Amino acid sequence: MDSPLRLEIIVASVRPERFAPVVADWFLRAARSYPEFDTGVIDLLHTRLPTDLSVTPEVRAYRERLATADAFVAVTSEYNHGYPAALKTALDSAKHEWRGKPIGFVGYGGLSGGLRAVEQLRQVVAEIHMVSIRETVSFHEAKRKFDANGETADGAATDAAARLLRQLAWWGRHLRTARATDPYPG
Repeated sequence: MDSPLRLEIIVASVRPERFAPVVADWFLRAARSYPEFDTGVIDLLHTRLPTDLSVTPEVRAYRERLATADAFVAVTSEYNHGYPAALKTALDSAKHEWRGKPIGFVGYGGLSGGLRAVEQLRQVVAEIHMVSIRETVSFHEAKRKFDANGETADGAATDAAARLLRQLAWWGRHLRTARATDPYPG
């Protein structure tokens, strides 16, 4: 149980010319600076999940990857006051693999900074028996917050990312132990 927690960062936007990689790469660098995590990326643009939720070899591989994870962070844009459809498909394509695991959110967008999408996601992840991390990273007018190298001077977001990662590590450790010693009854 002393091994690093497997953290999967889910990149939700699949739109052409998306801004998601800039935000996700910034957060990935932050997460990889924490030795508590062994961090990977699930980019939904490159993860073929059928919208009819049928089970394909790609879905089986996706579920296996989720099953080995201890924690998640969804990097999500906000479209029309909601989160991307690809993220809903990703959440609905698995079931037991999510249970008893923590998830944090990094939102970005226009004036709302993705917060409306995050609030909707909190309801969805509760239904699939996940623990939503309270701290959230939010980038309002995100394209103005990053320089050409993908760095940000947004101190509030940097501080929120550090708090989110500390909280995620705490929940991840305790829930991993709980799942191993007393399997989740869901």
